[in-house]
Amino acid sequence: MEMKLARIAELAKANPKEVFTSLYHYLNEEMLIQCHNELSADKAAGVDEVTKEEYEKDLKGNISKLVERLKRHSYKPLPVRRAYIPKDSGKEKRPLGIPAYEDKIVQQGLRKILEKIYENDFLDMSYGFRPGRSCHDALKELGNRIMGKTNHIVDADIKGFFDNVSHEWVMKFIGLRIADPNIKRLINKFLKAGVMEEGKIEPTEAGTPQGGVISPLLANVYLHYALDLWFEKAIKPKMRGEASLVRYADDFVCCFQYKEEAERFYVELKERLAKFELEIAKNKSKIIEFGRFAAGNRKAKGIGKPETFDFLGFTHYCSHTKNGKFTVKRKTSKKKFRAKIKAFATWIREKRDTEDIRSIFKTAKLKLQGHYNYYGVTDNYRRIARYRDIVGKLIFKWLNRRSQRESFSWDKFNLYLKQNPLPKPRIRVSLWQNSYKVI
Repeated sequence: MEMKLARIAELAKANPKEVFTSLYHYLNEEMLIQCHNELSADKAAGVDEVTKEEYEKDLKGNISKLVERLKRHSYKPLPVRRAYIPKDSGKEKRPLGIPAYEDKIVQQGLRKILEKIYENDFLDMSYGFRPGRSCHDALKELGNRIMGKTNHIVDADIKGFFDNVSHEWVMKFIGLRIADPNIKRLINKFLKAGVMEEGKIEPTEAGTPQGGVISPLLANVYLHYALDLWFEKAIKPKMRGEASLVRYADDFVCCFQYKEEAERFYVELKERLAKFELEIAKNKSKIIEFGRFAAGNRKAKGIGKPETFDFLGFTHYCSHTKNGKFTVKRKTSKKKFRAKIKAFATWIREKRDTEDIRSIFKTAKLKLQGHYNYYGVTDNYRRIARYRDIVGKLIFKWLNRRSQRESFSWDKFNLYLKQNPLPKPRIRVSLWQNSYKVI
């Protein structure tokens, strides 16, 4: 199967204008069993309440029936189950759409096919949910752009992107590369599957639910045509100075050499997004002076330090090296820091009475390591060290509330920590300009 998919990728790369007319037959038993094996077993179940473990009890039979329904075009995705997770502010919740398990299998198959085509089309400025690309790659690239001739940043946020994606435009964009009517019909079925919440089914006239296996790819296709190509082909050629864009899913930052060009782009950006039924979140979008001359210019005007901006959970700020040269540095954003602390506090409060101290410490260590793996980047040591300190205090606080018999004194707790230490904060990823490596 991988060799067949590789052939699709070869054709897509060799012929950038090739329109694929026959892809549906790749959704066969071999492909869908492979998709089942690739799916995680610990994900939440959809409206059918079927888990991976239950589905594979009769895997061959279930897949055989699924393929038959796909062939007869009688396959119909179930509505996604709506769930909510807290946003970073903690005051609001973000909706997720959880597909039924069998729908996840089919979406995985679709994703694998479409990815082979679109990975040859997507531009280097796009990093989100793409194979071999990560948030750290996007951060590194943005740092390199800023260290060039960047003097102004357009920090833009699309208002409710995943909820407002136009189905009509998605299908138009898909049609530029896919002419197979069965594949297009299947994508449209997923877009129109609906959402179930509290037992009621709501139709979906717009949007592609976060949580769906295929949603990130459809989002990338949408923004490839609506934003990336437009910036590369229509915006950059008009600029007399340097201009660049770095995008991770619907989160993107644009760098400009000249202020007037940044301002003109911002106006055109709003018009461009409106064409595709999207809009800028005004309270989250801004133009700021940022770069090697920002500090000096603002000091001369008596208006304080350069402004900062957030991208992928990090606050970016102007600074300098030990030699006095300009550099861009990053630290965990306040919003993300508070959210991570709140999430840890919620977890340990729920586990303090159901798990023993060894189990709690084991999981806490894993959570800290995961935090260091993402936030442990160049110049962010103080923030990850602060996070570890607070985590230690939260463990002491909530274990101490279990019962008087099990209470710790602070001295006893520190003694326990010496015998069972929490992992020390460590910089895992170097984001120095012109270098990128995991430490």
